Amino acid sequence: MDFDLSDDAKTLREAARKFLEAEAGPKSARAVMDAEAPHDVALWAKVVAQGWPSARVPEAHGGLGLGTDEACVLAEEVGRSLAPVPLLATMDAIEALLIAGSEAQKARWLPRLAAGEAIGVVAWGEGDSKSPAQMPATRLESGRLSGVKTPVQDGLSATLAVVTVASADGPAMAIVDLASEGVTRSPVEALDLVRKSARIGFDSAPAEPLGDAADWVRLTERLAVLHAWEALGTAGAAMEMALAYAKDRQAFGLRIGRYQAVKHRLADMYIKGELARAHAMHGCWAWGTDASELAQAAAAARVASLEALSFTAEETLQLHGGIGFTWEHDCQFFYRRARAVSAALGSRAHWADRLVRALEQRNRAAA
Repeated sequence: MDFDLSDDAKTLREAARKFLEAEAGPKSARAVMDAEAPHDVALWAKVVAQGWPSARVPEAHGGLGLGTDEACVLAEEVGRSLAPVPLLATMDAIEALLIAGSEAQKARWLPRLAAGEAIGVVAWGEGDSKSPAQMPATRLESGRLSGVKTPVQDGLSATLAVVTVASADGPAMAIVDLASEGVTRSPVEALDLVRKSARIGFDSAPAEPLGDAADWVRLTERLAVLHAWEALGTAGAAMEMALAYAKDRQAFGLRIGRYQAVKHRLADMYIKGELARAHAMHGCWAWGTDASELAQAAAAARVASLEALSFTAEETLQLHGGIGFTWEHDCQFFYRRARAVSAALGSRAHWADRLVRALEQRNRAAA
């Protein structure tokens, strides 16, 4: 098996990194944090012009028809740059349509999402939800949706939502145009102030069913891989910030990077990041080939990436000392994003449990 990225994906990563280093980064994140707009409109227009929202959309629906390798490197670079745009939220909704959408739903929404005319989001949380497997209170009955989803990251920017609803077999999905009657939105104060969150209420809003409960499980596995790559990018950028500071900051006449305790912290960041990358590569391969081990690979990628990002963001903050805790310093962006990513698709405990169950199933099959 070859778990390496394709040459096309590597080329795309280089181009995306160059573009985002010029157009995004902490400065852009701070500008959106301090503004009322839910995302950087000018940057989003440039991202759409690059064709990134269309990456996974089939050519028949106006997209580029690229593979999972390309989707994963885009997620990594968006995570690395802290880009305040709803690209990953839109890619999440596109993946839901690819898995469970009817031909009519795909024909209606995929061309608009690919062209940036629509912005998508997947909404499953209901305030205290810790697991995407938890039965939602939201209901879809006779084509009418009722319930509340909060917090929904990028929910203020979205025009289309894939929403989890209760079904006899567990959480299923519905698709709803957020411009419809019966839909209300309001901002929610969440930890991540860059990719802003919303409370979305549905009061008998018109909606359509999207697949079944099994499709929701399949979607969460794919999104676990995609957002593992986002976490890799954010962790990598935080580690680079910590390393640069350790090489520059002096204490007691020496640069702090020469102290053994600091070296160990930086080494641990690197090791956790490389371990997470190995799992993310496996997950990308399993997703792209629709391998039977996707459930295991996705859960492992999610757990390892969360550990790497949480550890790196926290240690970066600690290494910067008092200055790292100030509002003016950029450390906060990585810490806030780490907490947001950790909550966005269910807790680490949820995914650790899914990993154990997947391994148990594999072992039973091999016995």
